[in-house]
Amino acid sequence: MNRLTEELNSSEGSASRSLPADSRLLTPNSVTAIILAAGRSERMGAFKPLLSFGRKTVIETCIEHIRAGGIENVVVVLGPRAEDVKEQLKNSGVTFVINPDAASEMSASIACAVRHLSLETKAVVITPADHPAVPSEVIATIVNEWQRGARLIVPTWNERGGHPVLIDLSFRDELLSLDPRRGLKVLFDAHRDEVRRVPVDSNFIARDMDTWDDYRALHEEVFGVPPPKPMFRGQK
Repeated sequence: MNRLTEELNSSEGSASRSLPADSRLLTPNSVTAIILAAGRSERMGAFKPLLSFGRKTVIETCIEHIRAGGIENVVVVLGPRAEDVKEQLKNSGVTFVINPDAASEMSASIACAVRHLSLETKAVVITPADHPAVPSEVIATIVNEWQRGARLIVPTWNERGGHPVLIDLSFRDELLSLDPRRGLKVLFDAHRDEVRRVPVDSNFIARDMDTWDDYRALHEEVFGVPPPKPMFRGQK
C-alpha cells in the first residue's frame, strides 16, 4: 500500500448522499487533473510511468481515462526520467511540471503542480501515475459530486478509500503547505466533516502497483495476459 493510499484510508468522512444542486458548472478549465509521476519507482525495479499497459504505457492510459471521464486539462509532475516521459507524451497536450527534489514526498509534487494551475481552475483531481486501471466512470463520478457541492472527495471500494481524490481549490493554501510527513492526511483530517466518501464500482481505485508482481497481476486482470517485456529505452 503506498503512502497516499494509507492517508486516504486513515481519514474518515461521510458517505455519498443526495446533495442540493450547486452553482458549479463544469467548464473546460474548471477541473484539472494532477498526475504524480516524480517518484523513483525503486520497489518496482523499472520506471512505472513508462511500463506497457495494454497497447499504451501506464501514464498514457491514466491520461486517456482521465479525459474520457470529462477532464481535459492534465498536469504531469515529473522528476527522474523527465525527458523520457516528455518524449513519450509529446503529442498528448498535457502540461509538464518538474519537482526538482527527487527525494521529496508527494506533498512537494502536489505543491509544484498547484502553483502552475490556471486561475480558471476551481478543483483538482490528484492521482499517482501507477493507477492506470481506474476507469473513466470513477473520474466522472467524483467530478459530478464536486458539481453538486462536495469539496473533498474520496472514491471508495468496500469502504476502502482509493484514487483519485478531488479537492476544491478553496483549499489551495493548504495544498501549498502540506506537512511532508503526513501529506494529504493533514488536509482531510482538518476538514473531516467535509470529506465525501463516494462508493464506486471498481476495485482498481485501491490497487497499488508498487512491485513487479503487483504490475503483472494487474495487467493480467485487466487484459487477460501478462505484461510484455520492456520494448523500448524509456521502460527500464
